[in-house]
Amino acid sequence: HQQSAVDEKYAQWKSLVPVLYDWLANHNLVWPSLSCRWGPQLEQATYKNRQRLYLSEQTDGSVPNTLVIANCEIVKPRVAAAEHISQFNEEARSPFVKKYKTIIHPGEVNRIRELPQHNHIVATHTDSPDVLIWDVETQPNRHAVLGATPSRPDLVLTGHKENAEFALAMCPKEPYVLSGGKDKSVVLWSIQDHITTTASDPSTNKPQGSGATIVKQNGESPSVGPRGIFQGHEDTVEDVQFCPKSSQEFCSVGDDSCLILWDARTGSDPAIKVEKAHNADLHCVDWNPFDENYILTGSADSSVRMFDRRNLTSDGVGSPVHKFEGHKAAVLCVQWSPDNPTVFGSAAEDGVLNIWDYEKVGKKKERGVRTPNAPPGLFFQHAGHRDKVVDFHWNTYDAWTIVSVSDDCDSSGGGGTLQIWRMSDLIYRPEEEVLVELEEFKSHVVTCGSKS
Repeated sequence: HQQSAVDEKYAQWKSLVPVLYDWLANHNLVWPSLSCRWGPQLEQATYKNRQRLYLSEQTDGSVPNTLVIANCEIVKPRVAAAEHISQFNEEARSPFVKKYKTIIHPGEVNRIRELPQHNHIVATHTDSPDVLIWDVETQPNRHAVLGATPSRPDLVLTGHKENAEFALAMCPKEPYVLSGGKDKSVVLWSIQDHITTTASDPSTNKPQGSGATIVKQNGESPSVGPRGIFQGHEDTVEDVQFCPKSSQEFCSVGDDSCLILWDARTGSDPAIKVEKAHNADLHCVDWNPFDENYILTGSADSSVRMFDRRNLTSDGVGSPVHKFEGHKAAVLCVQWSPDNPTVFGSAAEDGVLNIWDYEKVGKKKERGVRTPNAPPGLFFQHAGHRDKVVDFHWNTYDAWTIVSVSDDCDSSGGGGTLQIWRMSDLIYRPEEEVLVELEEFKSHVVTCGSKS
């Protein structure tokens, strides 16, 4: 019965695709992927742009686990026709996503993060204490067949005492890497000394320093020890994030219900510890790139909370600015929009990816006729996945474009579903603007009608 309810909800969503979306690409994966990340933009054309996309494949062991580098064609706003975006086939691979390179990963890939300064350098977390660093451009393309030896990482970051599976972040300011694990610690590395930057060739027109490579010794992968190890959690660290403007300030969340802020300049103890940020495990955290006072947390309690670092607690308990309650299951991923300081997304085990705007909270007007019972701040629900949405990433090169991935094993016995989508701009643009445009559209339709 539960499956038929899912199918019905999905069919309803699919019928609304031409109305809700400006563009949507649905890509069926043979194996589930636990992480999806945008890489650099490769080229711009009239109707679409090409961009790298990083994914993983979690196999059942019949073939090796892989880190996949794909090329993705992103159709520009207001180019796709409504009939085109609604006519995708659930079982098929998308013509917009093409595999470019496969790296055979030693163990499954739980998390992928790209280095903002050199975005062809990525870090991965697997079921081990080490963080693996890959230069996806110089790594050889491998054929993932049973018995193939794993690809060799360009760099190995050591320092965890136990497996570190999910908590992973790259610093926006400098080549620093942050990780958390089952040993309850947060570990910080600098990989500055291992990256040589060759000035780029002016003819390729790539930004200065985009030609970074990792210095390698012969044979084994070089390893790097930690800059600092930070102790303060009582249980597994589930996610970590840098303060957007600093390589020395960061935060972490864990299964101990705590949110901790750290400052490497003042030592390895917590700068601020929020004891009960939620009443359950915390799975994810993100720090607002526009206003560094705001931090989002997502939890097994199905809620997303927004904290203000100037006023994190009252009586020792977390006092969020707002609780966003729209999911029906554990929240797995939260991320602020790179373009809009008040907008963020949250993805959960209920199969839904919600887009929120905290500016809309408390405004009477937004709780309109359409959705009288929508939670405050929620203005879009992406319901194209039929199972838990494990990761998503806003595209910094293409506003309002999101890649999201679900692990469909439980419901379909299959792999995963990758979707790249952009909601219709009529949904988020100022109401006055939209009404003017629709008014013009209406008069155009009337004129066309009177001619026939």
